[in-house]
Amino acid sequence: MFLLSNLVYALANLVNLVLNAYLLIVVARAVLSWVNPDPYNPIVRFLHRATEPVLRPIRERLPTIAMGLDLSPMVVLLAIFFLQSLVVGSLHDLAASLR
Repeated sequence: MFLLSNLVYALANLVNLVLNAYLLIVVARAVLSWVNPDPYNPIVRFLHRATEPVLRPIRERLPTIAMGLDLSPMVVLLAIFFLQSLVVGSLHDLAASLR
């Protein structure tokens, strides 16, 4: 059973790594929104393509606060923290119980 336990533990670490990477991508997108970046820059285009499918539905449902403040990145960050706590924590607990 230790092999299955190690597999579940590795899966938990992989999910945590992916969520952390996406968290950094969302933060970079939010920081870039404060300046006027070149829309033809490959990095800016990647950040836009990677985050827009997640941010757009949230942006459509949230009201815009004064001066056009977009809170959708904050909602996504909170969702990522929630998923890290729920999914990764549950997978770590499952791996520990399989030992």
